[in-house]
Amino acid sequence: MTSEFVLEAINREFPDAVISSSEPYGFLTLEVKKEEIKKMIHHMKESSLNFMFLTDICGIHFPDNKEKELGVIYHLHNLQENFRIRLKTFFPRESAEVDTITDLFSGANWMERETFDFYGIKFKGHPDLRVIMNTEDLGYNPLLKEYALEDGTRTDKDDSMFGR
Repeated sequence: MTSEFVLEAINREFPDAVISSSEPYGFLTLEVKKEEIKKMIHHMKESSLNFMFLTDICGIHFPDNKEKELGVIYHLHNLQENFRIRLKTFFPRESAEVDTITDLFSGANWMERETFDFYGIKFKGHPDLRVIMNTEDLGYNPLLKEYALEDGTRTDKDDSMFGR
C-alpha cells in the first residue's frame, strides 16, 4: 500500500472532498471538507482500504486564521499493511461542530469528549458529549490559544518562547 494508491482511491470515491494533500515525514495527510469527513472515514474503514483502527482524534486551534480557526485531526491505521493516514478538517469557531464517528469506532467516544472538553468542538450525534478531564464549571476551554502561557508580571519570558 502506497500513499499514491490510497490518495487515488479516495479521490476516485470522493472527487471533491480532498482540499489538499501532503506527505510530511512520509505520513500521508489530507485536508478534507467538513461535510465529507464522516463519509470518508466510513468508506476507508469498510472498503478494501481497510483502515480499521482509529489511533487518535484531537483538536487544533489556529487563532490567526478565522476561516480555519478550529480543526479536528483523525489518525487511522491499516494494521494489515501497517499504513497510517492523517485526516484534517477545519472550520470557523462559530461553526465548531462535526459529525461524531462513535458509531464507526467505539473508541472515538472518549477522544471526542476530550476534544470537546479542551477545544469546545461539538460532535453532532455523540451519545454522551460532556467534559471528561476538567470540571464542568471551568467556563473555558484550556487548549485554545487565547490565554497567556506565562505570568504577565514576569519580564524574563514571553509567549514567543512557546511558539506564539
